[in-house]
Amino acid sequence: MSRRAIAWWLVLGVPAAAFCAWALATNTRLFVVTLLNGLTLGSLYFIVASGFTLVFGLMRNVNLAHGSLYLLGGYLGYTVAEKTGWWVLAMAAGFLGAAIVGLLIQVLILRHMQGQELRQTMVTIGLSIVIADILLWIFTGEVHQMEAPEWLQGPIRGLPVINAYSAYRLSLIGFGIAIGVLLWLFLNRTRVGMMIRAGVDDRGMLAAAGVNVNLVFAITFAIGAGLAGIGGVIGAVELSMVPGEDTRLLLASLIVVIVGGMGSVVGAAIGAAILGLAETFGLAYAPTYSVVFTFVILVLVLAFRPRGIMGRAT
Repeated sequence: MSRRAIAWWLVLGVPAAAFCAWALATNTRLFVVTLLNGLTLGSLYFIVASGFTLVFGLMRNVNLAHGSLYLLGGYLGYTVAEKTGWWVLAMAAGFLGAAIVGLLIQVLILRHMQGQELRQTMVTIGLSIVIADILLWIFTGEVHQMEAPEWLQGPIRGLPVINAYSAYRLSLIGFGIAIGVLLWLFLNRTRVGMMIRAGVDDRGMLAAAGVNVNLVFAITFAIGAGLAGIGGVIGAVELSMVPGEDTRLLLASLIVVIVGGMGSVVGAAIGAAILGLAETFGLAYAPTYSVVFTFVILVLVLAFRPRGIMGRAT
């Protein structure tokens, strides 16, 4: 075992193991429920952050309107579900709506700012404010919450220790795994995914090979924005839609990408799980300091892995 691995274990592993042992012995049910809550929240963070990983971590496009695309997808999904009663149609509407807006942002604005991170940052901050204000004007500041699909309503009973747990919340783990696997296969096993990775490494060489790099990047950006929209629809059931959620999910996505490693889907999954668990365990066992735990983890990870857990040298 390397010195770095030993240091990781001493700094993070030993205190975490000691805390888990104490929490299990003190109140087993609270520990298990908090663990499940952390994993389900982490799954939602991963779904949103996976799109941010494509756009920011892989393409190196700074899109700070990603949180507003989450909010847009959630409101669109809520509206469609209210009108039709079809949850699957609401998911499709959230994905397509956010993907179309994201595509317009990439084609009309960010394409002309390639490599200009400061300009991208300032422009997308402005766009996020505009989108959020338009949504506030249309939907007001009232809290909107979408009902879970009928087949996921109610608790799952008969579980050990906790007896019953929300079927919808538990399904989020499955959603997160499914999206993660599909995204990994898309990037690593398809021709388009290979072109995306090649374009990030050497844009000029890919263009010289006759590939329309702008089209490839536009497709990638649309998929990343669409994933934010799907996250919004899922969040409309789990967290509700209200002004300010866009900022929260944008910050979560940034932390997930930084902790997990730029451009890594697996890293995003690990980072999302760490963030979700840190938030829920903090709220359950030390609510006064719960916000601090997230940033302590961020500092520790960057101290030992400056590129993130699964980050690699570029």
